[in-house]
Amino acid sequence: MTRAHLLIIVSYMLALAAAWFTLPFVSEYHVMVQVLIADVVATIVIFAFSFAFSNSSFYDAYWSVIPIAIVAYLVALPGDAETLRQLMLALVIGLWGVRLTANWAYTWSGLDHVDWRYINLQEQSGILWWPLSFAGVHLFPTILVFLGCIPMYHALVIGDHPINVFDYIALAVGLVSVWIEFQSDRELHRFRETRSSRAEVLDTGLWAWCRHPNYLGEIGVWVSVLLFGYAAVGYLDYWMLSGAVSMVLLFTVVSIPMIEKKLAADKPGYADYKARSFSLMPLSKFKR
Repeated sequence: MTRAHLLIIVSYMLALAAAWFTLPFVSEYHVMVQVLIADVVATIVIFAFSFAFSNSSFYDAYWSVIPIAIVAYLVALPGDAETLRQLMLALVIGLWGVRLTANWAYTWSGLDHVDWRYINLQEQSGILWWPLSFAGVHLFPTILVFLGCIPMYHALVIGDHPINVFDYIALAVGLVSVWIEFQSDRELHRFRETRSSRAEVLDTGLWAWCRHPNYLGEIGVWVSVLLFGYAAVGYLDYWMLSGAVSMVLLFTVVSIPMIEKKLAADKPGYADYKARSFSLMPLSKFKR
């Protein structure tokens, strides 16, 4: 483990400690409002490290760490939730978070490495970069992930419906989605290690079925969380839906267009791959 990775661990421990010490000061609010405020405080701590070390990638793993902390906090609260449901949801989020964090640690070389998207945004924003970094790179994803976690309150605290078929559907969707993310990243790493040129296009394995299987798996995990919430209370409201819907919009409207623009510029064969493949849903192996 490098010094940079240890620094990330320290920053996250301080962020989680700040979140924990915030909770007693907001105890008069609804549980999820407490979680949101503590989450934002932790995000501010991470931003302080990003600013101090001129590297906004300090935030990158926060996406996959904070939901595990939220699950642990909600499970510890008194409530009527089914223990088996709590265990199933914790399993999905635990596997997802550990896998995603490990993948980030594997690909992040240290303080010399900054996500290419941040570099582009910094070049475009100039002196406004750090306010943009706080609002767009740190706070906005924190809000999105929090919205995705709202159904956890229903599943882990207040939901008293007996275990039902939707729980098992949620578990299946979650586990399959985590596997899709694991396998797609595994194939991507192997491809990068064996390709002869950066201009080559990965179009085998899961990447033959759709161009962004990793994003498909990510969306699936948040759909799984939503399904657990529904299984627990038997209804869906706007707040419960907001997270999964936001994740779909994030990937389809922001992330995928951004990365496909870069890939089209870097890889001459990407236009052909794009023409014969699906973006997310693998409706068939290739378009006819």
